[in-house]
Amino acid sequence: MYESSTSASWRVALPHTTAAVPVARALVRTALAEREHAADRDTAELLTAELVANAVEHTSGGCPIELVVELLPTGCRVEVHDADPEPPGDLTLPHRDEPDPWQEHGRGLLLIRALSSSCGHRPTASGKAVWFRLPAVPRQRRPD
Repeated sequence: MYESSTSASWRVALPHTTAAVPVARALVRTALAEREHAADRDTAELLTAELVANAVEHTSGGCPIELVVELLPTGCRVEVHDADPEPPGDLTLPHRDEPDPWQEHGRGLLLIRALSSSCGHRPTASGKAVWFRLPAVPRQRRPD
């Protein structure tokens, strides 16, 4: 279990293509595994993929996307930076309607809101950063 009082962070530029999604997933999973961090890896991977896919789909492709992963003793924070200053739809607002089960799109932000401990967006000098946090989850004690 990750019990260190130190923090670690990574900042990686990704191409503005769908190929960035599996790369981002792998980077988050590797960061959590290498540090033996107690945040849920599957959830971190899924939400990171949603953020990167949204950045690729909803912003222009002139600039790379940047992935920032921070591992803290209390959990992890993942940010995706893009060059578009527009906020990401209804990330922090409750969705009034249920997503259409027949649509391929429209569930990413819902997943991020539902599965993260907190999420949001903030302006940056070159566009915006969209982020989520996951708490560190204590592992169950195993009998010897």
